[in-house]
Amino acid sequence: MSFRSNRNIGQTVVPFPVRQPAAPSHQAGRLPVLIVLHQESSTPGRIGNVLRALGYRLDVRRPRFGDGLPETLDGHAGAVIFGGPMSANDADDYIRTEIDWIEIPLREQRPFLGICLGAQMLARQLGAPVAPHPAGMTQIGYYPIRPTAAGRRLCANWPARVYHWHREGFALPCGAELLAEGDDFPVQAFRAGDAFGLQFHPDVTLAMMHGWTTRGEMDLPGAQPRHLHFEGRAVHDAAERAWLAEFIDNWLRLMPLSVMSQAAE
Repeated sequence: MSFRSNRNIGQTVVPFPVRQPAAPSHQAGRLPVLIVLHQESSTPGRIGNVLRALGYRLDVRRPRFGDGLPETLDGHAGAVIFGGPMSANDADDYIRTEIDWIEIPLREQRPFLGICLGAQMLARQLGAPVAPHPAGMTQIGYYPIRPTAAGRRLCANWPARVYHWHREGFALPCGAELLAEGDDFPVQAFRAGDAFGLQFHPDVTLAMMHGWTTRGEMDLPGAQPRHLHFEGRAVHDAAERAWLAEFIDNWLRLMPLSVMSQAAE
């Protein structure tokens, strides 16, 4: 498949709600955010830190190890499916279960976020193919992204480079809005209603980077050597961290007002 897209990216999008001052972290009545992880040692990383700082509890599930997923998101403020070394094309039951489950937040119009593998699962749920790069290229390290006009309307201050760790990419699902693009893997961020997919990893903490670059596949085509990961972090991490905090806050404000009212009762 080709990862190049000539899709019109100038279409009108509905912007994020106008930001209000963040509620105190101790505010009662906030629904938890569903967190889906894929390895025993995985954590929600920086996304978990941002959510906790905003006052949200985390409901962590690992379907790969037998945890069930809710039949509705009425009891959650939103859901995040994180990454992992597996593929959205794998035949494992939990992979199929997670892809099928994404239909629930789409149908209920609840905030959903897919990170790397989670974004590829969202793409597959929406009918788009997921596949390796035709020339075998990977993105492992810091690589540039370019927000589209639609992306800038949603979130003004995008980082110039973001952290990646993937061997596969996906096409833009039919009807989705392209929010950010790249070079070898053009679809870097997209939106489908209240669901968002990010090919990159704004969740990675410094400790996670140390672990990944110690155990990871640093000799794959396109992968950056280990020292460049830390050099890139010193230059680009502050911008990516600030963007993530703004994005997550705005993303959760997409929760329907009726659900917010129920949580406060």
